[in-house]
Amino acid sequence: MRICFVIPVCNEAPTLRELTESIGRYAQPWEHRILFIDDGSTDDTAATLRTLRETHPGVDFIRFRENLGKTRALAVGFARAQGDLFITMDGDLQDRPEEIPALVAKYEEGYDLVCGWKAERRDPGHKVFLSRVYNRCLAAMFGIDLHDVNTGFKAIRADLARRLPLFGDMHRMMAVFAARGGYRVTEIPV
Repeated sequence: MRICFVIPVCNEAPTLRELTESIGRYAQPWEHRILFIDDGSTDDTAATLRTLRETHPGVDFIRFRENLGKTRALAVGFARAQGDLFITMDGDLQDRPEEIPALVAKYEEGYDLVCGWKAERRDPGHKVFLSRVYNRCLAAMFGIDLHDVNTGFKAIRADLARRLPLFGDMHRMMAVFAARGGYRVTEIPV
């Protein structure tokens, strides 16, 4: 199985080297690549990504001149990425690379999309509360049994990723679109 990490980033220069090296450690059992999408960063993200591409085989990036948003970054990344499985994660190290093997293991059970649900969140209380309300409403509206529909940490079959309607802010609805389309969707606590 070939994995491509599709990672939108914006002003994440300080975390990119550690993220790249951690992904390399935890994705080592699989053939893998990392595709960063620089969504209009104004810091040293582009320079850091150029260095990573030169020093780490399998790292590449796409650079947007302006900030187009996470949905557009994912859509462009999915169109360009190569592999059987795409893993999306945030570039700020909120999604922990050591969770990659568990995400892949769950995917290998026959699921089309696996969400990494943050069982213990470190966000302020009001953010956690609003997130829970949002997720419960979506789960009830669409009949899906997920704690966190909006998670950025996902493993998704490549052909499914390319079929999802990604426009506006709809990256938040990937799991809903997949489940409503008859695909097998699940989550694991991370």
